[in-house]
Amino acid sequence: STTYQTMAPLTQCLVLTTLATAAAFSPAGTISQRSAATAGVPSSTAVFENFGLDFAEDQTENSDIRLLGEDRYKQWVATTTDNSFLNRQYNAVRRIRELDLLKKTADLGILAKLEKNGLDLATVESLLPQAEKLGLLSLVANNQQLLINGVAPLLIEPAPLLLPAVAGALDVGPPAFFALAAALAGAEGYLIVNDVEVPFVGLPAGAVAGLLLVPLSLVAAAAGAALASAKK
Repeated sequence: STTYQTMAPLTQCLVLTTLATAAAFSPAGTISQRSAATAGVPSSTAVFENFGLDFAEDQTENSDIRLLGEDRYKQWVATTTDNSFLNRQYNAVRRIRELDLLKKTADLGILAKLEKNGLDLATVESLLPQAEKLGLLSLVANNQQLLINGVAPLLIEPAPLLLPAVAGALDVGPPAFFALAAALAGAEGYLIVNDVEVPFVGLPAGAVAGLLLVPLSLVAAAAGAALASAKK
């Protein structure tokens, strides 16, 4: 057709123009020239991990011993870079002071409300042996970096908004926490049953939101159960 006959020369011109432009701005000449210049030259790229395979290279033979292992690598980075992202630690104490969380906790009477629900210092102390028996204290001790840099910011940063809600829930008692757990679980179930997707991404909203909703529902249910069992 006439349209095809007109478009074919235009397409050929566009392709030729693109190739000519790429060649003009290429610092080392054409692609064929670069290929000929580098032909027969061995690559300088080396693989330093053997992934536990006996036939692979031994990283101890071609790597600095200071870089082998997470602990050694972190120690080496600490000697070369101050405040590196690898060794950076969330300053929980400073953020608690900056957000004035202790004063907000006292003003809302959260400690008094906890005692009213039966969760006083003596009760917490009596739970420590059971926690140790379940391995919870050892789990915390062995994952301090993860808890400080991963969990602590999620609890501390939104605390100014969460503390009033916690105080209101403590006024109601365990049923408030059970209701919260049911609401969170219901929201997760709704997202899964209706195949809701995250806008512009297309990922299942149930899987994405579940990373937050499921843990929060479990925490709320556990808090309600703890208050119910501790109430005198």
